[in-house]
Amino acid sequence: MDGGQITAIAIVAIIVLGTIIKSIFRGPRHPVVFSDGQAKIENQRLRDEVGELKERIKVLERIAVEKENSLAKEIESLRDR
Repeated sequence: MDGGQITAIAIVAIIVLGTIIKSIFRGPRHPVVFSDGQAKIENQRLRDEVGELKERIKVLERIAVEKENSLAKEIESLRDR
């Protein structure tokens, strides 16, 4: 590597390190702070939402895995008519 390539690599490394250090010292831009009561309510809401999403995933998995009601079988049965 010649001097120009080393200089370019050094400049890029300095910029990257500077950006990382700046972001570490800045911290989160908009921290979310809840009081204890609000945190408990938000936690319960998120737990309920995760439960609902798990149920939806179970239904989608069942639809995707079922062999008897698969879309391909229904298409084939329509072709046979």
